Amino acid sequence: MSESFESSTARKHRAILEAAEALFLREGYLGTSMDELAERSGVSKQTVYKHFGSKKVLFVELVTSMTAGASDNLGELDRIPDDEADLAPYFMQYAMDEMRIVMTPRLLRLRRLVIGEVSRFPELAQALFENGPQQSIQSLANIIAKLVQRGLLTAPNPAAAATTLNWLVLAAPINETMLLGDDAIPTIAAMKAHAAEATRIFLTAYASDTGRDDLR
Repeated sequence: MSESFESSTARKHRAILEAAEALFLREGYLGTSMDELAERSGVSKQTVYKHFGSKKVLFVELVTSMTAGASDNLGELDRIPDDEADLAPYFMQYAMDEMRIVMTPRLLRLRRLVIGEVSRFPELAQALFENGPQQSIQSLANIIAKLVQRGLLTAPNPAAAATTLNWLVLAAPINETMLLGDDAIPTIAAMKAHAAEATRIFLTAYASDTGRDDLR
């Protein structure tokens, strides 16, 4: 009985979040009706408030879950390089994965929505930063620290190096899509060219002397 109840509760919770994503991204915070959200979720309005307490709490949890889910998908690549020749392909793949995950219409719409509501809900920006860029940069810093230990990179401050690579990869495409809309999302070919250049610049700055020789 308990297991069945918990499963039903989890399903309702997920249904409410799915409905919230569709409505908030389409209508914005102020334009989203809790009555419509309940109807779309297939639950009562009372059930929505029982799960989340308020529209604001639901909005914050949606932002947190969407950004955390994206960062979880990025994660560490399976095998960290142990040879200089593997550095460029490894970081190229990392850059491609990062762009494919971040440069999706739903996450770009979420970013625009959070920016539009930041004065009303500063905690949303904090949630997006902590579960998005900050988590990705920390994961990348851990990888860079291991590569420093292996003598493949020279990075006295792995967090700074990770921040550099993160924004080499994302700054230009995010800026363009935030201002120009989803039509500005780069093609796979454009992503590959951008990832290759970001990787080249990063390794020119941070590869060990032997690794720099391989780049020439």
